[in-house]
Amino acid sequence: MEKKELKFEILNELGIISESSKGWKKELTRISWNGEEPKYDIRTWDSEHKKMGKGITLTEKELRTLKLLIDEEIRILDEEI
Repeated sequence: MEKKELKFEILNELGIISESSKGWKKELTRISWNGEEPKYDIRTWDSEHKKMGKGITLTEKELRTLKLLIDEEIRILDEEI
């Protein structure tokens, strides 16, 4: 079975979530995979965005749902302080 080349275009670098001691950064980006509709992506990247780690890709609807879940969890955490 022939391995298909993965093509991607990072449209927006929305922010760095964390950085490892080896320089890899966990980032939130808006990205198009293989020319498809852009999605939101959380994964680790090397400094040149040529190598990547495993990640998660979200539609806009999923991103909005995740935000609601995170906001609720932060509200609960803030109440515990």
